[in-house]
Amino acid sequence: MSSDNIKGLILALSSSIFIGSSFIVKKKGLKKAGASGVRAGFGGYSYLYEPLWWVGMITMVVGEIANFAAYAFAPAILVTPLGALSIIISAALAHIILRERLHIFGILGCILCVVGSTTIVLHAPAEREIESVIEVWNLATEPAFLLYAALVITAVFILIFHYIPQYGQTHIMVYIGVCSLVGSLSVMSVKAIGIALKLTLSGMNQLIYPQTWAFTLIVIVCVLTQMNYLNMALDTFNTAVVSPIYYVMFTSLTILASVIMFKDWDRQNPTQIVTEMCGFVTILAGTFLLHKTKDLGDGMLHFCSSLTPSMSLRLSKHADDDDLESEGIPLRRQESLRTP
Repeated sequence: MSSDNIKGLILALSSSIFIGSSFIVKKKGLKKAGASGVRAGFGGYSYLYEPLWWVGMITMVVGEIANFAAYAFAPAILVTPLGALSIIISAALAHIILRERLHIFGILGCILCVVGSTTIVLHAPAEREIESVIEVWNLATEPAFLLYAALVITAVFILIFHYIPQYGQTHIMVYIGVCSLVGSLSVMSVKAIGIALKLTLSGMNQLIYPQTWAFTLIVIVCVLTQMNYLNMALDTFNTAVVSPIYYVMFTSLTILASVIMFKDWDRQNPTQIVTEMCGFVTILAGTFLLHKTKDLGDGMLHFCSSLTPSMSLRLSKHADDDDLESEGIPLRRQESLRTP
């Protein structure tokens, strides 16, 4: 491995650590802010006055900067899959710090999400070379991508004004859907800005074009929207579930937007397409498991409450036996203790 690749690897790993940790710090900040004001899940913005939330936000920004810098040293095929490590870090810290239990099916779902996302990223076609921000603008205004952008914007408005008021507190996919859909557009604009900055630093000034500033405005609007609804998701649902589902949907939609905008399908062979489809199926299976994991505890309580009184009594008796045996009291002695 070359020295540049090693630098990119270190930056990518650092990015995953910062981003994975930021979910936990922001969640603690949201909890603290919600204790003294209106929770973000109910439309409140008291977290803006909470220093701990800002620490988490700064940590996430540092992670994103490190991730962006990693692409300057190493190829995307090396950097992008490492973003999945933030899921593992976030889930582990949530289990340790926030006491948010991740069941075995959640762990399996997390693994499936990582495997599926990595499969898609590793077999995604290479990006085409861009020589001007005008070229990016022309790609973004072609019919195929305009249709995708129109569908995304329509879906976002439907989710915000119709589904969030009704299902925002019970269905995690509503908030995550808004963040992921908007995120796919923001990444395309970030790529355009990155190209403009790179070309400008190389001597070809791209800041004189209005398209550069149009992409900048799109990024600002999209990032603010993502931040708002991601905060609602983190404040309402388990962090260990929000983090991987958001990563999976965001990555998948971003790859789809990139393929449409840059016409990467033209350079793919059937083997790559089939492999990517298998990756999507794996992601769907992992997302399903993660979504059901958050209801596992409630389902077990409901099962126990539905038992007949005699069965509940027997379970209670066995539980008492186990407690007494754990204290070193033999079974015959237990019976004498129960006899009045």
